[in-house]
Amino acid sequence: MSKWFEWAALALVCAAASAWAGERYPGIGRAATAEEVRAWDIDVRADFLGLPEGEGSVARGKELYLAQCVACHGGAGESNAFFTPLVGGTTADDIRIGHARALADADIAKRTTFMRLPTLSTLFDYIQRAMPWETPKSLPPDDVYALSAYLLHLAGIVPETFVLSHSNVADVQNRLPNRHGMTTDHGLWPGDDGIGNGGIPDVQAERCMSDCRPVHGN
Repeated sequence: MSKWFEWAALALVCAAASAWAGERYPGIGRAATAEEVRAWDIDVRADFLGLPEGEGSVARGKELYLAQCVACHGGAGESNAFFTPLVGGTTADDIRIGHARALADADIAKRTTFMRLPTLSTLFDYIQRAMPWETPKSLPPDDVYALSAYLLHLAGIVPETFVLSHSNVADVQNRLPNRHGMTTDHGLWPGDDGIGNGGIPDVQAERCMSDCRPVHGN
């Protein structure tokens, strides 16, 4: 489905809802304007549909990170004081093969963002939509690219001279440490049409009821 078609469908739904509300509750509600719809229509799909044009360097991302992100995420994305750590737990070999092997190690309790991240669009979309914490949606595309570039650098995926842009995101995604880690072959996808395993539970860990080791960063 094209972005234009999605926008048009959303506009029609909003207009219909407004018309219904106007008939039932006169004087309440109005049709959303095209500008208002565009303000919400900012999602970025895994195939990068919806990705805005722009670019941002690691150096610029570091400036933005130190100014707006360090309080919650730590100087190098390692803090778990408020949220799960952003970086850590991945290796150069993970980047090569596309699987974060630490995820399969039950003795490693910490699960960082870059250990689990399979698509770069997820990172970009979340920063664009929800960050900074106190002023979400306030970052222009170039700043989102820059912050994404800096986090990629902290995770050892791109060099400090790197500039992330709409034209090279696919190449960078092919270096994510867990890019092959997403699967539908588990019980959360109970379908029998090739997606999921029919609802069979795939939990392997043993439940701990006493004297359990502390878990941080999950």
